[in-house]
Amino acid sequence: MERVPSKQEYVQLAEFRYRLRKFMHFSEEAARSVGITPQQHQLLLAVAGFPERDFATPTELAERLQLRHHSCLGLIQRCEQLGLVERERNPTDKRSVLIHLTPAASSYSTDLPHCT
Repeated sequence: MERVPSKQEYVQLAEFRYRLRKFMHFSEEAARSVGITPQQHQLLLAVAGFPERDFATPTELAERLQLRHHSCLGLIQRCEQLGLVERERNPTDKRSVLIHLTPAASSYSTDLPHCT
């Protein structure tokens, strides 16, 4: 039989979700204030913050952003058209590409207000 969460557990979960949503709203508004969409901002953050390297594959980005692969490819293409990312053939696997941030993308990270 499944245990029913206590009132206190529901309160804690609701508070966590409220704080998470409040942060997401702050982040979305910050992205819009510098002229990019929240999704574009999340893609830039995913590449910049990828562990142990400064590039990622579209498959890795799709996982990090919880997007379907083809949706992530469209987002990458739109960011590429804006000059925020560039594709490079993977030197070790010619079937895949690596996504890098361009110097133009770094200006967005300095323009965005930081959450402390």
